[in-house]
Amino acid sequence: MVGQKSVKSEPEFKEEEEAKLKSLVSKLSEENKILLLSGKDFWRTQPLPELNVGSLKTTDGPNGARGEFFTDGTPAALFPCGISLAATWNVDLLHEVGSTLAKEAKAKQAQVLLAPTVCLHRSPLGGRNFESFSEDPLLTGKLAAAYINGLQGEGVAATIKHFVANEQETLRMQINSVVEERALRELYLKPFEIAIRDANPWALMSSYNLINGLHADMNPFTLRKVLREEWRYKGAVISDWGGTNSTVESVKAGCDLEMPGPAKLRGKVLKAALDRGDITIQDIDESVERILRLLHRTNRFEAPVDEPGEKTLDTEETRQLIRRAGIEGITLLKNDNKALPLGPEIKKIALIGPNVKRAIAGGGGSASLKPYYNTTPYDSIAAVSGREILFAQGAQIDKWLPLASNICKTPSGQPGVVLEFFKGDKFGDVPLIVQTRAKTDLFLWDSAPVEVLPAYSFKVKTIIVPETTGEHQFGFQSVGPGRLFINKQLLIDNWNWTEAGEAMFEASVEVVASIHLNAGVPVEILVESTNETRPAGKADAPAHGYGGCRIGYRESPTVDFIQEAADIATQADAAIVIVGLDAEWESEGYDRQTMDLPKDGSQDRLVSAIAKANKRTIVVNQSGSPVTMPWVDEVPAILQAWYQGQEAGNALADILFGNETPSGKLPVTFPKRLKDNPAYHNWPGENKRVVYGEGIYIGYKHYERIALDVLFPFGHGLSYTQFQYGDVKISGSVLNGSNSLTVSVSVTNKGQVSGQEIVQLYVRDTKSRLPRPAKELQGFSKLTLNSGETKIASISIDMYSVGYYDTSIPGWIAEAGEFEAVIGSSSEDIRGAASFRVEESFSWTF
Repeated sequence: MVGQKSVKSEPEFKEEEEAKLKSLVSKLSEENKILLLSGKDFWRTQPLPELNVGSLKTTDGPNGARGEFFTDGTPAALFPCGISLAATWNVDLLHEVGSTLAKEAKAKQAQVLLAPTVCLHRSPLGGRNFESFSEDPLLTGKLAAAYINGLQGEGVAATIKHFVANEQETLRMQINSVVEERALRELYLKPFEIAIRDANPWALMSSYNLINGLHADMNPFTLRKVLREEWRYKGAVISDWGGTNSTVESVKAGCDLEMPGPAKLRGKVLKAALDRGDITIQDIDESVERILRLLHRTNRFEAPVDEPGEKTLDTEETRQLIRRAGIEGITLLKNDNKALPLGPEIKKIALIGPNVKRAIAGGGGSASLKPYYNTTPYDSIAAVSGREILFAQGAQIDKWLPLASNICKTPSGQPGVVLEFFKGDKFGDVPLIVQTRAKTDLFLWDSAPVEVLPAYSFKVKTIIVPETTGEHQFGFQSVGPGRLFINKQLLIDNWNWTEAGEAMFEASVEVVASIHLNAGVPVEILVESTNETRPAGKADAPAHGYGGCRIGYRESPTVDFIQEAADIATQADAAIVIVGLDAEWESEGYDRQTMDLPKDGSQDRLVSAIAKANKRTIVVNQSGSPVTMPWVDEVPAILQAWYQGQEAGNALADILFGNETPSGKLPVTFPKRLKDNPAYHNWPGENKRVVYGEGIYIGYKHYERIALDVLFPFGHGLSYTQFQYGDVKISGSVLNGSNSLTVSVSVTNKGQVSGQEIVQLYVRDTKSRLPRPAKELQGFSKLTLNSGETKIASISIDMYSVGYYDTSIPGWIAEAGEFEAVIGSSSEDIRGAASFRVEESFSWTF
């Protein structure tokens, strides 16, 4: 049951504890106060050894606790992505996920997890949609609160992010999100408001973008007026990494911690501002107190300054939780003629698609990590099915050339590459540091050795042995200047690149070159690069940046992929086509350019070809946001499998063969066409400005308002069983500012197998002074029912369930009048309703 009330993970500080904090602030020197307001290094805060106050260590991210390094770090548990967790609609599960992530964070010696992400899905093209929960603020807020309570119940701080109006990655550091106050309040602030009310996250991260003309880290309206004054939030506000945009204004607005360290706009610069009188010590004290509160909550007082090393915590309990979360998130979109599950009569299965033998476990950017292990659909299906398996790749969908990692060997014969670091950007005769890395996506954002900073050069050395003879391709991207040599001959010169790409946040476009290579003949690869800033002369940029490179490699294909796949499909009793996106197509740092499946229509052509070749074709789509499905009427069954973490293959196999019954429901609407979505006319903006012109109508609220047919509606998801709803009942007829009502409905499992049903409660204001959506989600309940069993779903509603924001008050108002509590199995599949009323209008602030 989800109503509006929840138990916070920790009560507010007692008066004596607050007094102790204020006393400690008063005893700190001016130097130490300023020191606390910036990070020590990329992931840590400044310790105060003389006071026995240790550093806080932070770690990404929403679907796992990565630890210190962005790539190739300590292995960690990889959970399903945010939208997959949201598709479970299961607050108890989210609480359990949060609790387990706390244990993972502790194993990485971290006290602060940079999660959850609660920005809304304004457009299907949002690059970080997979990392967030939903298009709906109530669903997002309630799931976030459960996640936070689980996490903080184990003593690890949540950092709810990104505050606020951060719904796109295009120009994310510079874009001005122009949002009317009502839409800001009812949609984009609402998940944060719910989570703060229900779970009290100990930290909050400001976003990169501007909000109505001012950067989020220095925005007095969102940070001071709303967050601090109206919501009375006492937690710490942390800037997004590199997202501090001022010295004085950000501190005064209430952004407490500049990350990453060491200080750039604080430290000595803040001290100078204080000396000039541009800021007062009282302004600084407010932030210092909130940082100390976070240190206290996470037990960093009396903590050792030196941390033990990171550890792994690969337990069977965590494996089973991830698998269960994956199973509950998989959403059955279509199942004509009971094409699923695959029964024992299916003796021969064709597994087709570019994602069959790949572990599509998560999206790209901050959510990425090195998992304990991965499972692929091919391996998992082959292990459990007991059937004959046929395979065809069907298509190539790489955004860039595949990483050369799998074929690389060091000169000593070990897998991977040798990475040599030199102090200074001019190389040298002898490297200062030599490392071996497993992969060729060598983004050195947080992993360049401190000994070579701030200016360094590096060489990458490895050997490959081609498997075929022909014209093979190498792809090269570099953050700074870079060159790639093959057998000591220059193949790609990227030294003075000017065109920015999308990989590694700030690298060049991929430069691709072909070269004839012979099968079995070893080839030496050498990369030379530095961390000088590129493009050269970039405005306001430091001379040296992060550095890094990416090396891709592909041998020339000799196969007609679609024809090969169709031939195999004709031989099978059923064909499973696994298509979708991956961490290159959906990532932090950039948005998608189209809602179509990549690449160049090849996956769509593949599905259509297989559907013609085999009548029992099941499509499995792996993506973190909606995709177009021009073949939707050609296939009998479609599963939306999201990004499911390290148990992705096993969870999918369980659903396909009926070991588990699907119960996921869509937390976003799947439109038929990109142009149907509400942000289409205002995406991604122009001249560094994006207008949220759709106002309060995003997601299902938009599609219902204009009566536009969609591909699959919000809240939709099928099962292998059938559920019958009874009459909707309500515990009273009048709602006011101090009571709550309970809406209940009986649900019976009329099928032959057990299953789970998600009962959704929407509220409709039959008549209001200002325009409102046709209905809005205000609660939900997930029931587990055996065959023939009946249970009652009970969902609470209160004043928050009926209010809207009126800027003329200003505040929230519940208007006198008639309302309907509408029960549905989806936003379109309505099963019944009950009426109630508000007799006298009332308003509130928080």
